[in-house]
Amino acid sequence: QAQLVESGGGLVQPGGSLRLSCAASGFTLDKYVIGWFRLAPGKEREGVSSISSSDGRTYYADSVKGRFTISRDNARNTAYLQLNSLKSEDTAVYYCAAVWDTPLFLPTRVREFDIWGQGTQVTVSS
Repeated sequence: QAQLVESGGGLVQPGGSLRLSCAASGFTLDKYVIGWFRLAPGKEREGVSSISSSDGRTYYADSVKGRFTISRDNARNTAYLQLNSLKSEDTAVYYCAAVWDTPLFLPTRVREFDIWGQGTQVTVSS
């Protein structure tokens, strides 16, 4: 059974940092795009970042560009999202997701991903 499990969330002060992890089991990530999404109270789920399987293509939402960094370690079957310079508006449940890669485009939308984790809570508050 293909599964993704997020970890690393928590409570941090504005300006602080967190590193989120996304561990895959039941399949190998090396041919999959990884996406990170977040769901804040009262808002729609939004795409935060995506990374291709191997060619280095990345996507960042304008709201996080320059502050967040997506990466992957295929040998560990794990992907990461480094969150720096956190703001209160970054507070949300963060989800990772995966979809089989394609050379045509880099998926960035919720509906383009097939395998989802359960989410990890990130709270930014003083």
